[in-house]
Amino acid sequence: MIKTLVQIVRTGILTEEAPQVADADLALSEIHESIRRTLGRALCIRHVDAGSCNGCELEIQALNNPYYNIEGIGIKFVASPRHADLLLVTGPVSVNMEEALKRTFDAISDPKLVIAVGDCGTCGGIFGKSYASRRAVADVIPVNHSVKGCPPAPVAILQAILQVIR
Repeated sequence: MIKTLVQIVRTGILTEEAPQVADADLALSEIHESIRRTLGRALCIRHVDAGSCNGCELEIQALNNPYYNIEGIGIKFVASPRHADLLLVTGPVSVNMEEALKRTFDAISDPKLVIAVGDCGTCGGIFGKSYASRRAVADVIPVNHSVKGCPPAPVAILQAILQVIR
């Protein structure tokens, strides 16, 4: 044990310095101010899984972890479409989810902002149009922005959200 401690003291600290936090704080405060200027409050998102494989859902949930911390910049997920400013839709729209998606879209207050997430949401993906699928989200409701990828990275989803609200 003493031999190990002596070696640690002799070697010293070999890591590089921590990155400057001021730059990250400035970027986050700019995003927060942009959201507040646009909406006057936090951005509320309603997420609807219209029939996906859950790959996109994993990436959306990653936005809530401490690394991305979207709640820290004023973006939160809500359970009711009546409280939402933006609709985030994943997956090709299945026949059974078509009516539910239309009702959710109708329940959102104006202006209605919609983002289709993933290849399945943007063009139907590997599922395409079949007896069980209505294909892309844009074939059922109007879409403001699409995020390509199978699944798209959390950064791409966050960039799309920020692009739509600006």
